[in-house]
Amino acid sequence: MKNESPHKELKPNDFASDQEVRWCPGCGDYAILKGVQRALSDNGADPAKTVFISGIGCAARFPYYMETYGFHTIHGRAPAVATGVKLSNPDLDVWVIGGDGDMLSIGGNHTLHALRRNIDLQILLFNNSIYGLTKGQYSPTSDIGTKSPSTPTGSIDSPVSACQFAMGCNATFVARGVDTDQKLLPNILAEAKAHKGAALVEILQNCIVYNDGVFSSFTEKNNSSDGQIFCEHGKPLIFGKDAEKGLRLNKEKLELEIVTIGPKGVKKTDILVHDRTNRVLASMLAKMQAPKWPVAMGVIYANPNKTYEEAVHLQIQEATKQTSPMTVTNLMHNGRTWTII
Repeated sequence: MKNESPHKELKPNDFASDQEVRWCPGCGDYAILKGVQRALSDNGADPAKTVFISGIGCAARFPYYMETYGFHTIHGRAPAVATGVKLSNPDLDVWVIGGDGDMLSIGGNHTLHALRRNIDLQILLFNNSIYGLTKGQYSPTSDIGTKSPSTPTGSIDSPVSACQFAMGCNATFVARGVDTDQKLLPNILAEAKAHKGAALVEILQNCIVYNDGVFSSFTEKNNSSDGQIFCEHGKPLIFGKDAEKGLRLNKEKLELEIVTIGPKGVKKTDILVHDRTNRVLASMLAKMQAPKWPVAMGVIYANPNKTYEEAVHLQIQEATKQTSPMTVTNLMHNGRTWTII
């Protein structure tokens, strides 16, 4: 990477490397790349202290295109490598990049532990509900009925919800965005960056070759008003072209319900107000799936807690105070030893 002064005000293009960006024309990865570069620029990121770590898949090319430090690891292991990087140097701003297959299939175990430990990482999960690099097999997030080379008659597997998965792992930050929403996405990424702890951002993206239009029912311009609901802390959960719909808690069933606002419906004051620190509400919002429900976008849950690396280094400091220095030989013979006869 180039030696950029940390005091220089950097523009989005300053975070673009000299490598040719090579994804399929029309791939959502291009938009995500621009969104990340803009978020870093807007928030004064220092390239010398920024690291992007990826696994395997289309999304995994990401570090090559960023004018920062980067590490292209092996399939599913990006969160594990990122954990080591953050523990070794807590001052680094570490971003983890992976697709739905990389993060939720072979790497599901590593993603789980990074989230539950609350390591200060930004984990960007690119979800196109398909394996793009390996030519279109169904993935853990593919809908039932998805036809692919591996399921020519349609998948019968129940899909995983990335945000529900993260909530189940006790993640302290869970958000969702869309690749092409360049107004919302950089703001979500900025909030993830500012969050102290593990931040999972699911980014819905289009694979124009193998799964074109998979999210179009609620992401296309004509469908987004009714198909999405923006989660903004302290604001009522309202959606619809004319802001005529909202979410209300059905107290008898203890579940969400869609209601109409107006003279023949309910009052605006009856609509649920989003509280990003409320884990129960966040879990219900994360669960909503199209077409029955509007898909929750923005920061669904955010409730900072002590990070793993803070706890580890504090433990080391405390142990160091209570332990006298010793040689490797003494260490190997300290405590429980035995003799082999």
